[in-house]
Parts: sequence; structure tokens; C-alpha cells
Amino acid sequence: MREAAEDKYTKDGTTDLRGNPAVKKDTGNWRACPYILANECCERLAYYGMSTNLVNYMKERLNQGNTTASNNVTNWSGTCYIMPLLGAFLADAYLGRYWTIASFMMVYISGLTLLTMTASVKGLKPSCDHDVCDPTNSQTAVVFVALYLIALGTGGIKPCVSSFGADQFDESDESEKKRKSSFFNWFYFSINIGALVASSVLVWIQDNVGWGWGFGIPAVVMAIAVASFFVGTALYRHQKPGGSPLTRIAQVVVASFRKSGSEGCLLTNLYCMRFQRKEICDTR
Repeated sequence: MREAAEDKYTKDGTTDLRGNPAVKKDTGNWRACPYILANECCERLAYYGMSTNLVNYMKERLNQGNTTASNNVTNWSGTCYIMPLLGAFLADAYLGRYWTIASFMMVYISGLTLLTMTASVKGLKPSCDHDVCDPTNSQTAVVFVALYLIALGTGGIKPCVSSFGADQFDESDESEKKRKSSFFNWFYFSINIGALVASSVLVWIQDNVGWGWGFGIPAVVMAIAVASFFVGTALYRHQKPGGSPLTRIAQVVVASFRKSGSEGCLLTNLYCMRFQRKEICDTR
């Protein structure tokens, strides 16, 4: 009976959303993963759908030269890949992966909605005459606000989704451990499906139907991603935040600067703290 009770819960420290030990038969495993995979597929479709043709949008609607548009998109893309540092830090140190994903998805969809409005709503949409557009400074600024909200959103969730999927499998259970590798295969498959549809169908829509539809569809798809993620909430397993490696690195750097002017450890003292809790000389 005792062994049966122990097998009822996961052994890797995961919990449900309320913080109670996760029940194996009710949470995680492949029953939770379809919602995570659908979220990832839709999010990647939304991201590549709005970004693949972004240089052309800036040239056509913001009346920017090729060099300026390319630089702006490069800077924005770089921001998208720097922001995961923030998302990873918040997830590891404070919020946990679930709440980090949930929070940044709201920022993400806000940016996509605003970007869609800049391409379709009068007043936010630049006035064009014979395919020559004349955007105001305010209209251009709104576009960049939308883009950097998207950068913050996609960067915030990027380091968390695959790890959150891995959390659904108990490493101490051999059968679940084997299924985890299969999850990653499906995870990357879902990314590529989203990217394929975005770089083919959505680019064609932007070029031949209009930018309002071309940005509106990614916004709707991202809304589906958000819904998919939240629908699976009751099934997810959660790892509690355990502190970020970035915090420890920062502490070491700060300590190094503080000690930079002090006298170094004597070689004869390196063995003196053997029986103390910390075995590094002069750390206090």
C-alpha cells in the first residue's frame, strides 16, 4: 500500500498549479503535451508570418530605403534573441515557466494586435498614393512600439516552452523518460510546420492580398496559441523556481570587483577552512 501511494505522485519534485504534488495519472505526460505543441506551432507561425516579409513592409509602408529597413529589422531580430535572457531569468528565479509563458504571451499578442492596426486602421495606417506611402513620425513610432512588444513577448517565452514540455515527464520513471525524447522530436516538427506555412502562405497573402490580412492572420493564430496553452492548464506539471545561474554569476562578478584591491589568499591558508561550511579562503 505504501509503495502504491508513493507511485501515485511524481518523484522529480513537480507540482500542480496549486503547488500540490503532481499526480501521475492526472497530470503531465502526453496528455498535456498536445496543448504545448499546438501553442508552439501557432506561435512560430505567427512569428515567422509577421517577420519574414518585414523588410518589404518597411520599404513599402514606412517609405524606408533598403539599407535602413534591413538595419531596423536586424536590430529588431537581435532584440528577439537577447530577450530570452530575461525570460529565462524570470522563469528560473521568480515566476516559474508557466507564469512566464502566460505573462509574455499577453505582451506578444498585444504587439501583434497593434501591428495589425498599423496596417489596417485609418489614422494608424500610413496614407498612400499610387503605391507611395507617406507615414507620419507618430505612425512610424507606433509600428516600432508594436515590433518591440513582439520582441519582448517572443523572447520571453522562447527559453521556457521546450523546458516546460520537458517538465511534463518524470525523469525518475523510465517509461516517461523515454517518452521525453519523442516529445522533442514532435516539438521541433511543430516549429517547422509553423515556419513552413508562414514563409509560404502568409508571405503570399501579404504580397497579393494586403498587409492588414498579412498581419491580422498571425495575430489570430497567436490568439489560438494562447487559448491552446491555457486550455491545458489543469494537466500541466510545474517545477518550482530554483534560482537563476545568472544571479550566481552576477554575485561572483560583484565579489570579484569588491576583492580586486584586497590582498590575495596566502598559499598556507588554502587548507585552513577545511572544517568550515565554506571551503574557499577569504569569501566572507
